[in-house]
Amino acid sequence: MALFGPVRLFFKADKELSKSIKNIFGFRPGNIFLYELAFKHKSVSSESLNGLKMSNERLEYLGDAVLGAIVAEYLFKKFPYKNEGFLTEMRSKIVNRIALGKLAQKLGLDKLVIFSKESKNPFRSVNGDAFEAFIGALYLDKGFTFTRKVLIKRIIEMHVDLDSLEKNDTNYKSRLIEWAQKEKHQLEFNVVDEVGEGYHRQYVVEISVDGNLYGQGTDFSIKGAEQLASEKTMNALMKV
Repeated sequence: MALFGPVRLFFKADKELSKSIKNIFGFRPGNIFLYELAFKHKSVSSESLNGLKMSNERLEYLGDAVLGAIVAEYLFKKFPYKNEGFLTEMRSKIVNRIALGKLAQKLGLDKLVIFSKESKNPFRSVNGDAFEAFIGALYLDKGFTFTRKVLIKRIIEMHVDLDSLEKNDTNYKSRLIEWAQKEKHQLEFNVVDEVGEGYHRQYVVEISVDGNLYGQGTDFSIKGAEQLASEKTMNALMKV
């Protein structure tokens, strides 16, 4: 007799994962396979019968959209008198990959992620990716209304300090662009190099102001490299 569906919970690994999710979020999964997949990084992906690589990338894509929609609605209702720029900035502070990675660690989701141990250091976004994939799995398993309730009640309201985020402006690229526009300076962001291959690839971004190089950043995403370069540029400009 084939074993599938609820019967899978009797297996030790499935029972442990189900218990962990129950302890963290207060609910028991229905389709445990979705959550197993959510915590399976692409570095340990396996090939299915149709040739598709089995990892959390597709769930990450879905979770990113669901997460963005729920956080946007939450902020829209939480701050009824704030403009679009403020709401966009606050959403970015909550759902950016670094913030999601820290949130995943705070919740204990990092202990559930399966990835290649040989490549542990390069995968800086592994926990943030898994968080988004978890939201995607939750949405498919329980639906939008349940996902929204868990995200707001068990995650945002318990683990995200909105007052602190509102006061802390960490979008250095946005601040730099605003400064350049206001002061009539020519600002350029250039990807000048790519270091490493495959999962180890990093992007090198340089920023010039009026033709003069001010900052350089290296990260596993272009956006991350731009933020690092922007921070260095702003620090350099303050010393001029």
